[in-house]
Amino acid sequence: MGKAAGRWDFEWVYNEQPHTWRRKEILAKYPEIKSLMGHDPQLKWVVSGMVLTQLLACYMVHELSWKWVLFWAYAFGGCINHSLTLAIHDISHNVAFGTKRARWNRWFAMFANLPIGLPYSASFKKYHIDHHRYLGGDGLDVDIPTDLEGWFFCTPARKVLWLFLQPLFYALRPLIVNPKPVTRLEMLNAAVQFVVDIIIYYFWGLKPIVYLISGSILCMGLHPISGHFIAEHYMFTKGHETYSYYGPLNLITFNVGYHMEHHDFPSIPGSKLPEVKRIAAEYYDSLPQHTSWMRVLWDFVFDDSIGPYARIKRQYTLGKKE
Repeated sequence: MGKAAGRWDFEWVYNEQPHTWRRKEILAKYPEIKSLMGHDPQLKWVVSGMVLTQLLACYMVHELSWKWVLFWAYAFGGCINHSLTLAIHDISHNVAFGTKRARWNRWFAMFANLPIGLPYSASFKKYHIDHHRYLGGDGLDVDIPTDLEGWFFCTPARKVLWLFLQPLFYALRPLIVNPKPVTRLEMLNAAVQFVVDIIIYYFWGLKPIVYLISGSILCMGLHPISGHFIAEHYMFTKGHETYSYYGPLNLITFNVGYHMEHHDFPSIPGSKLPEVKRIAAEYYDSLPQHTSWMRVLWDFVFDDSIGPYARIKRQYTLGKKE
């Protein structure tokens, strides 16, 4: 039942991540990019509108039949919730209120978390720092699948199952790969989330809760929008570990497709990443990129050379001491 074909291990490299040197080189050539760093004043209003839309949807679904609750969870609510997880991603870089108001960003991330149904924002922030600092780091970057995932999910059917179960792996993998103590912020995140869930349940019953949580799980699993999880860092071209996508789905995902640009300049809000691409186009146009997240999912499932093992890994000698 083990690996029958395709990759047998991760792609191990022994150089630093490319975003470090490219950032320095681009800033030396285009210092005006520094003016794009900072907060996005529109982000808080866009996110607030999305949260309020989901609260209205909770009222509207509470009398629907269960089949329609699940339909709208997948077709509508889950899309908004997935987009909110990407807003939380942006907020984790302090772009909602700026670095001088870091605590405001943490609180606002909890507000953006409310429609997702389960506490998420504080834990994401804790681990996402390592994903940038130690990209591909063995035992440090929890975005990298485990060896068990790479070994078992190696056939098309199993890879479809892996895509469907992505939310579960994202939740449990940090506890296995790089467990960290629970913080007060995480406990506050959980308390706020469950209080709001209880209030929704009190007024409108179980269906809105199922609508929110099932939408979050379904649309972070086997769903066209979730193609970005695979598109961002899985090695579709040998030696390349980060890819960008410049298509229309960026309009509903806070430009997460501009992923090379984001890793080069994580302090620049997603709304301004297209400007980075425009200014430093010669650095990005020549690199491999994706034209469709649906095509990414198709290739991931049916291309034998791509699977959970198709990730670049490296050792960081300083490890957790940094």
